[in-house]
Amino acid sequence: MDLGFVIAAYAVAATFFILSLGGLSNQESAKRAVWYGIAGMALAIVATLIGPGNGLWVLSLVLISAGGLVGVYVARRVMMTEMPQLVAAMHSLVGLAAVFVGLNAHLEIVRVAEAFATAGVAFPQPNYGVLAGPAAVVAENFRGFAAIAAAKTAVELNILRIELYLGILIGAVTFTGSVVAYGKLAGKISSRAEKLPGGHALNAGAALISAICLVWYLNTGELLSLVIMIIAALFVGYHLIMGIGGADMPVVVSMLNSYSGWAAAAIGFSLGNDLLIVVGALVGSSGAILSYIMCKAMNRSFISVILGGFGGSMSEQMAVEGEQVAIDADGVSAALEEADSIIIVPGYGMAVAQAQNAVSELTRELREKGKNVRFAIHPVAGRLPGHMNVLLAEAKVPYDIVLEMDEINEDFQDTDLVIVIGSNDIVNPAAQEDPGSPIAGMPVLEVWKAKQVIVSKRGQGTGYSGIENSLFYRENTRMFYGDAKASIGALLH
Repeated sequence: MDLGFVIAAYAVAATFFILSLGGLSNQESAKRAVWYGIAGMALAIVATLIGPGNGLWVLSLVLISAGGLVGVYVARRVMMTEMPQLVAAMHSLVGLAAVFVGLNAHLEIVRVAEAFATAGVAFPQPNYGVLAGPAAVVAENFRGFAAIAAAKTAVELNILRIELYLGILIGAVTFTGSVVAYGKLAGKISSRAEKLPGGHALNAGAALISAICLVWYLNTGELLSLVIMIIAALFVGYHLIMGIGGADMPVVVSMLNSYSGWAAAAIGFSLGNDLLIVVGALVGSSGAILSYIMCKAMNRSFISVILGGFGGSMSEQMAVEGEQVAIDADGVSAALEEADSIIIVPGYGMAVAQAQNAVSELTRELREKGKNVRFAIHPVAGRLPGHMNVLLAEAKVPYDIVLEMDEINEDFQDTDLVIVIGSNDIVNPAAQEDPGSPIAGMPVLEVWKAKQVIVSKRGQGTGYSGIENSLFYRENTRMFYGDAKASIGALLH
């Protein structure tokens, strides 16, 4: 197939991806945006399969089918509560793919060099694209990336090596970092910030080793330099994310998304694939912007978070005094009857209990009674940006009563009743009152300013970050213990 067709198809696919990314910013257009993404990816795959350098059709179709079946299986099996760790797992696969593609590109360069050496022809060529005589004869046997590498000059070949080196480096960091993030989000690894003795010095040492290996690789082209760099990068990814505490994990997921995009873009430059460059840049830049926005929303330093600077308290935390006062379903029902203005704060616990439909039904009943019911959503509720919005949209909660933290935070002081469902860290007063807390300075939903607060919670344990919440001990707070789905269901008529 003509190269012009492939370029045109890639341009259309890139447009679909841009439309998809833009549409995801709004709940009403998100479903259409997903279809834009599907169409763009389908077009990109078809164009790649029938474009220049195509071959190995059977293997390609088998691998695509296998990947598709795995994707369908995962989509049907994974619950919404597991979406944060699924996203982290997907990032690890992107990083691993970048490592393998980069290594394969290196092996192709070596194969081209050996073919030229066998024929007694100089490599790299003195002039790009000018292959004549024995060089042209040798180059006739190359296809795809090998043909591109064969026509490179010395300077261009070094640029190519830098591109694939960066792709492998970022991919390796993304791989182990994403695996650790998956483990923390899934509860398989402690969510606490943990560093090896030496802390940041180890990360700096590994980064220095990677820089030295780059110089080594550019001068010799040896595979060993890449192997050592990969080991150092894998360590950086592991140690960097292990050093970040649970309170900052939503930023980590977004950051790893950005890393995976830049890895793809670097590999796209190596392969001369325009679509990979465009898509990688879109993912990388959007992930970086989202990480920055979330850091700003959490009053975190972006640089400090990505370097593992947060996640553990720097001084002794304030002791929490008092006791938690329980309330039963009848008591909550009576409070709901008396309240005119009600704000519901959903969290990860609601997702775990799959209580969103019961919450939606309760909202409908309360609104039919003329009560002003709204939802307050924290930027990182549910350990992933937009997690709660998706759950509420799935349960048919009207978009216009679902408000972001900045839109509703000032209204708590004029609210009769707040119902907190499975949230902990995002409603913790320690963020404002305890300078020694790991979440000190993080903007939170100021629910304690309402006349009364009902907290639906399974037990008396701490939140994901392991921090005690003084909200549960306040005089205007009552604890509604039990599974959120059953507890909210008991309030329905």
